[in-house]
Amino acid sequence: MFVDMARISIHGGGGGNGCVAFHREKYVAEGGPDGGDGGNGGSIIFEADSNLSTLMDFRYKKKYSAERGTDGRGKNCHGRHGADLTVKVPVGTIIRDAESGLAVADLSRSGMSFVAARGGSGGWGNAHFATPARQAPNFANAGLRGESREVILELKSIADIGLIGLPNVGKSTLLSVVSSARPKIADYQFTTLFPNLGVVQIAGENVTIADIPGLIEGAHTGAGLGHDFLRHVERTRVLVHVIDVGGLSGTAPEAAFKLINNELLKYSAELAGKPQVVALNKTDLLDKHDADTLKKEFSQLASLDGTTINSADIFLISAATRQGIDEMLKRVLELLRTTSETKIQIYDLPENMQDPRVFEVHTDEDGTFVVKGENIENLASNTNFDDPESFGYFQRALKMRGVDAALVQAGVKVGDEVRIADIVFEYEQ
Repeated sequence: MFVDMARISIHGGGGGNGCVAFHREKYVAEGGPDGGDGGNGGSIIFEADSNLSTLMDFRYKKKYSAERGTDGRGKNCHGRHGADLTVKVPVGTIIRDAESGLAVADLSRSGMSFVAARGGSGGWGNAHFATPARQAPNFANAGLRGESREVILELKSIADIGLIGLPNVGKSTLLSVVSSARPKIADYQFTTLFPNLGVVQIAGENVTIADIPGLIEGAHTGAGLGHDFLRHVERTRVLVHVIDVGGLSGTAPEAAFKLINNELLKYSAELAGKPQVVALNKTDLLDKHDADTLKKEFSQLASLDGTTINSADIFLISAATRQGIDEMLKRVLELLRTTSETKIQIYDLPENMQDPRVFEVHTDEDGTFVVKGENIENLASNTNFDDPESFGYFQRALKMRGVDAALVQAGVKVGDEVRIADIVFEYEQ
């Protein structure tokens, strides 16, 4: 099954906790603190892999978590860093932040990678807090949480040439004739259910070509398969508009041309403005006079909001007999050489995780002052309130980080209860 869009949640690994430990060795008095630091958490990394062609795996697995860093230990043993989790995706995958919808990465080449969720930093062990004045710190830091977010993976096929047109006009047949691709070909609508890619050699150059399925009237609103696959046309540099002139599709050639271009325009003005070659297909079913007359009529076709065609871009072809195909491909190559690659607008990854240094103060229903903030909560949970040095460090840290001033501004008075995480204490000046 071909899947070209998926929404998943990703979670960087949390940092390991710092350790509270003291050196213990025979004949070594007052060995001092030797608690090691916790390891950093692993990150979530997306990597483009040319061996993949669909986002099928993400249809069933929706949550990805990197490894947590391990805790520090005594004897200054630092915790092991958590392993990064590398998630393989097909080449051409765009990563969007689910909340904002903005594209934050475009993995357009094999091997490209992007760090989408960073792991949390490991906490410091008590050895880190030793000073000449505080020689036996009885506290350590907890590790920070890793980043968590939801992302949308959107696969857009990377091809130089995009074959567009109504169903059953011969796009798949044309692809099979000019390349080694073997798409399913049958005489019914929507035979092609997903983009097929092939490589064609033109004047010694290899270019990729994609058969884009499901374009009908209303495709830009989701009719048929068009809304799902119009995004694949966005990557292409030149469009080959295949039109059935043999009368088998049931739509007049001029009407088919206008219909498809109108759908491109409604989906994206940039898409409608791409260089376009018109391939009047199945001309083996017409006599030469009728075919020449049809080409002349197309060369006089009015432009559609800037989408113009001229006689140099109109070709009478037959995918069944290969008539006119080589001439058409030469013109396509000329357009490719003068058309730059399509660039996807990339934005910085939004900071969806609050700065751990930020905190807020509010009062709950019973009048208790509540301080919320990752660093402050970690500080409280790692404080030994029975140890004077640990408690003293806690009080000084609250003042240095502005918590005392924020509590005073919020109206706290001596003796009022203050809660940080699960710890409740009375406020003292």
